[in-house]
Amino acid sequence: MSATPGAALSAPFDAAADIYDATFTDTHLGRRLRAAAWTWIDRAFGPGDRVLELGCGTGVDAVHLAQRGVAVVATDVSERMLDAARRRVTVRDANDLVSVQRLDAAGIGRTGWSDGLDGPFDGVLSDFGGLNCVPDRVRLLRGLTDVVRPAGCVVLVAMGPLCPWEIVWHALHGEPDAAVRRWRAGARAGVGDGASIRVWYPAPGRVAREAAPWFTVERLGGIGVALPPSGLSPAMERRGWVMRTAAPFERALGETRLGAALADHWVLVLRRRDG
Repeated sequence: MSATPGAALSAPFDAAADIYDATFTDTHLGRRLRAAAWTWIDRAFGPGDRVLELGCGTGVDAVHLAQRGVAVVATDVSERMLDAARRRVTVRDANDLVSVQRLDAAGIGRTGWSDGLDGPFDGVLSDFGGLNCVPDRVRLLRGLTDVVRPAGCVVLVAMGPLCPWEIVWHALHGEPDAAVRRWRAGARAGVGDGASIRVWYPAPGRVAREAAPWFTVERLGGIGVALPPSGLSPAMERRGWVMRTAAPFERALGETRLGAALADHWVLVLRRRDG
């Protein structure tokens, strides 16, 4: 599907595919963060909609949407992730509403990138940091207009440049490089099993400005404001009290612009302009 091979992204995520659910999806923290993301996603997409998902990973969001009557074309650059997604879709009996295929999000906007996607779509979803792996966001945002109908919705969930939780945790554990890793644009970040990729951490306001020629901002908020960041999922497994204490504050802050600025992941809901 991709206009480029995407091997530089595929191999690291292939290596992480077998451990992704165990180290994030199925952890106590992972489930809380995913549920928070679904409150945003479920407001954007409803029964009868058709959505293109970028960076579907192991298919958790695609199956959730299908269970709500949303048709999903779930895409990822990693064949191993796609294999896991196909297994989940089959086990959850969601094959009627979910199709799975390879797409390198970094190639969106290049000539022929959308061949075979069978648009237009009612919306696009990129959850939990897929956007952070794309160096040319402007080309991606412009390219999405090829497949998103006028007034269609785009939900972006991405890691921002400032996460106090992460800074304090790593500083207290004697890991200064990890504490400030989000301040280095294009730096390498681990994705599990020793693999790493280049990652960018844009502020939501910057992405909103980059999208402005084609999209308007409908909502903005954060996930992982009071809750610990997703990268600490394994460390939080025996610290349930932390999440129970943080949960009420998470709900209060997650819908605010302050929450978006200080969250592990910000959420930006965009609406495609009619023109």
